[in-house]
Amino acid sequence: MSRYLTIDIGAGTMDILCWDSASGEHFKAVVMSPVRHIARHIEQSRGPLAVTGAEMGGGPVTEALKQRAAESEVLISPAAAATLHHDMERVKRFGMVCANDRQLARAVSEGTHTPIILADVQPARIEQIFNGLGVSMQLEAVALCAQDHGAAPKGVSHLDFRHNLFREMLDASPVPTNLLFSGEAVPTAFNRLNSIARDARWLNTREICVMDSGMAALAGAAQDAGARNKTPVVVLDIATSHTVVAALQGDQVAGMVEYHTRDVSLNRIESLIRELADGEIQHAQILAEGGHGAYLRETVGFVNIQAIIATGPKRALMAQSRLPVHWGAPWGDNMMTGTVGLLEAVRRKKGLAPFACI
Repeated sequence: MSRYLTIDIGAGTMDILCWDSASGEHFKAVVMSPVRHIARHIEQSRGPLAVTGAEMGGGPVTEALKQRAAESEVLISPAAAATLHHDMERVKRFGMVCANDRQLARAVSEGTHTPIILADVQPARIEQIFNGLGVSMQLEAVALCAQDHGAAPKGVSHLDFRHNLFREMLDASPVPTNLLFSGEAVPTAFNRLNSIARDARWLNTREICVMDSGMAALAGAAQDAGARNKTPVVVLDIATSHTVVAALQGDQVAGMVEYHTRDVSLNRIESLIRELADGEIQHAQILAEGGHGAYLRETVGFVNIQAIIATGPKRALMAQSRLPVHWGAPWGDNMMTGTVGLLEAVRRKKGLAPFACI
């Protein structure tokens, strides 16, 4: 088998890239994200629910379940409840009822509750997409990415916890592609990535790898033609839910900032680029503003920046920028930034030759 499948599981879309190393062909699709797809299923159902599965992206699913709990009984397993919050008492205050496997199975078998399965990986849906692409789903490797805040200990901010996880990993190995994990070796703190790796076993593949979507986006943007043979560069991945601003020195992360996209403006992104490049960024200040945090390993200097690469589905935020922004399109497609980053990480992991694609 010579096919490699990469999947970027976002808040708005799920982006799919399949590359055949033997023929050099690649096939791709951009579809509704699993969290929106499942939320729609919840909204279209009626009455009580029996919710099983594992931790996945929240957002629309969380809101749909909260709304249903205000109207009807919602039974939920502890594993699925982690999608809403890692504190089960908080989930109960949302109106959910914690149930064990036997209770959930009985509710479904008796026909009193509609079954809902929470999962970022939906094998049947992915196979259906493959059938639409006309590609056989026999795979050498599957690599998937999603944002994972990690399971923070009680009393610890999940934002600080995520920041510290990546600070430690980037201090040890600042190359984003090195943060690709084999499915059986995902750090235990990454609940969501572990769930994704487990569910991906239902796909027809020899190997499974997972990665944080922020790291995959950095690796993918660095493959854009606008970044070729240039260093240092600034990469912007302005996604549906989260925005990453990073300075890259060669293939290493010099520094990065994360925000919720809904909270960041054009002016703030422009100032973040300068502060990050000039080494003036402060983690505590970013948190105080409502951002995810900031990491600084090396000061590259704004005057030295050779390119500013903007990617992501919300990159139109930069349309009126006063800075010389290059509209990134790794492999010719802005929406493939994360999947291209995953593929580059897999390529390096397996020691494959550099890709000849755009």
